[in-house]
Amino acid sequence: MTLNCNGQLIALDTPKVMGILNITPDSFYDGGRFKDEKSILTQVEKLLKEGASFIDIGAYSSRPGADFVSEDEELKRLIPVVTLVRNSFPECLISIDSFRSNVIRTAIEAGAALVNDVSGGQLDPLMFETVGALQVPYVMMHMRGTPQNMQQMTDYADVSKAVFTYFSERIQLAKKHHIKDIILDLGFGFSKTKDQNFELLALLDYFTHLHLPILAGVSRKSMIYKTLNTTANKALNGTTALHMVALQKGAKILRVHDVKEAMECIKLNEALQK
Repeated sequence: MTLNCNGQLIALDTPKVMGILNITPDSFYDGGRFKDEKSILTQVEKLLKEGASFIDIGAYSSRPGADFVSEDEELKRLIPVVTLVRNSFPECLISIDSFRSNVIRTAIEAGAALVNDVSGGQLDPLMFETVGALQVPYVMMHMRGTPQNMQQMTDYADVSKAVFTYFSERIQLAKKHHIKDIILDLGFGFSKTKDQNFELLALLDYFTHLHLPILAGVSRKSMIYKTLNTTANKALNGTTALHMVALQKGAKILRVHDVKEAMECIKLNEALQK
């Protein structure tokens, strides 16, 4: 499995890490921490030095119940940071966490390399057409509703079957729009209960039958800290435990706040495979 990012082929034989850079004031873990050039560049340098292959930049928090952000505000937050990171770290592969096609187009034109869409194209009818025209890798996540109402939409007869059916249908549609490099994200914490999140993680290897790379996004999420009766700030150990499970079950990309620890999981998992 490979991804074509700005003409650079990224092999996924060994799993990769996507480091998170939230430039939102209200993200559940690191909201408001990175709001000036120095703090942003220091964090990006840290993520890259620790081994991140991608830096995922988000300017609209998708946590449950997040505040609405206008497209103009999202662009105003995002594009200067994409330009700053691209100019400071020209080799950095930037992923854009957005469900708006115009935001994606503008960010790719500013130097970003791939798309991370929490809505799987459902919240913008032009998303697939845009990504297909841009010919960039596309992370397709499963979610019902919007960040504002998704946690009221957790009524599934069978969550794993529902997610599998969703991907089967959305993949076909994406391919019709000539999207070539598709990555699947099961959407842990998005329109799912804690128990449903763990059911999906336990069955993650089932989704490898779709023959596309899987991204696991569990870092410091409520499925971890609520189970452990702690907080997102104290959920690193739990995150590491679930990263190992995800890798064992076939995940090819870990989307994380803590790159060093995720890279250690990958290294240990590789040793297990020998």
